[in-house]
Amino acid sequence: MNLTVTEEAAKWYEEELDIDQKTDLRFYVRYGGVGGLQPGFSLAIKLEEATEPIAETTTGNIHFFIEADDEWYFDNHSLEVSFDSKWKEPAFKYKK
Repeated sequence: MNLTVTEEAAKWYEEELDIDQKTDLRFYVRYGGVGGLQPGFSLAIKLEEATEPIAETTTGNIHFFIEADDEWYFDNHSLEVSFDSKWKEPAFKYKK
């Protein structure tokens, strides 16, 4: 599994979360929401330190990661986070 985050998406997170120094940001699975890979679940974020990452990347000031306990959700897919200029927010793409 790979995780990629574009510069534009990372900049959005930095601005929205008021991040101006090196920070860890976790993508985790939550119950509910729409547009997720698994029905009834979607991705959420939280600022916390990594403990057992299965995928990680650093873009800008942010170390993005996914923990091992959320691996089931991705079902052997990689996650690409880009910036959607139409909606002015991050967009998620899952790739096998």
